[in-house]
Amino acid sequence: MEQGTRGELISRLAEAVSSVTIAHPLRVAIDGPPAAGKTTLADELAVVLRAQDRDVVRACIDDFLFPSAQRYRRGRYSAEACYFDAHDNAALCRVLLDPLGPGGDRRFRHAVYDRDSDTQSLPPAMTAAADAVLLFDGVFLLRPELVDRWDLRIFVSVPFEQTVDRARDRAAALTGSSADTAEIERSWHNRYIPSQQLYFATARPTDHADIIVYNDQIQRPAWDVRPH
Repeated sequence: MEQGTRGELISRLAEAVSSVTIAHPLRVAIDGPPAAGKTTLADELAVVLRAQDRDVVRACIDDFLFPSAQRYRRGRYSAEACYFDAHDNAALCRVLLDPLGPGGDRRFRHAVYDRDSDTQSLPPAMTAAADAVLLFDGVFLLRPELVDRWDLRIFVSVPFEQTVDRARDRAAALTGSSADTAEIERSWHNRYIPSQQLYFATARPTDHADIIVYNDQIQRPAWDVRPH
């Protein structure tokens, strides 16, 4: 295991991306629990890769949700609903991961869901460069139906209770108020953390990760690179 500055981590991840040579766009999963720092990490990595003249496609699991009526059909605080009913993984494979994979035509869509209208939606298709890098962040990315679709698997690890604190801080920063604290704690303790525990018990995501980032200390992270 290594530990260093934030910049050293991002450089190490960029090196890992560059070390993978394949004949199609590189599909990178950035997995981890909610509020672990996945999106920030993906955005930081994208900046470095683009500075190296790599064509980067950024996408997120939140744009592959089912409409809320399906997501919450077992109840708003159901962990099983969070794991089994929230994400349209078949569409994710069909419109993004498979087109960028072996034998794909590189014509992809980066979303199937519109959050503003809470409806399924298909943006126009785009064509990725042959050496493009897809940086895809989200939860449950190393589950059985997705794990083989990735060419590099990064797992961002943070203790579950710490993610609750980060979620509270994030909400306060966005709203300027701590009024949603009770709702955040209920959502995390009843839905999000139990769904992650279900994920760990059934899919063992860290067993499949090529790189584990220990993001407890954001400015002083640690990381473990497994043999690829």
